[in-house]
Amino acid sequence: MKQKNNLLQVGWLILRVGIGISIFLHGYPKITGGLETWTMVGSTMSNFGIDFAPAFWGFLAAFVESVGGLLFALGLFFRPASLLLTGNMLVALATHMVAGDNFMVYGHALDLLIVFAASILIGAGRYSLDAKLFPRIA
Repeated sequence: MKQKNNLLQVGWLILRVGIGISIFLHGYPKITGGLETWTMVGSTMSNFGIDFAPAFWGFLAAFVESVGGLLFALGLFFRPASLLLTGNMLVALATHMVAGDNFMVYGHALDLLIVFAASILIGAGRYSLDAKLFPRIA
């Protein structure tokens, strides 16, 4: 039973690190893209009737993807990072749906939405910084 739990924890570590790095790599060009990129990304908030400060919303999305991706990979502040990443993917999915995109376009956002939402419930796992630094809440 212990070996099965160890394999489960190693599997979760591999998944967490892989997805975290992947989302970081999606966010890095956005965070380094500057004001023009942030404004373009943030303009998608108009789908929700939010037309003010698109650069702020774009920066926020880029920050959540880049920093949140790293936190997700490290398993540090894991549940808050997962919650923010879930929100990001909800906005991304809604943006694709409003644009009329097909599944091949919005499928990535949907997949990540499912992973991040489930991660809130699962937690970072034994092999995470949360487990080492905050064992009582991890």
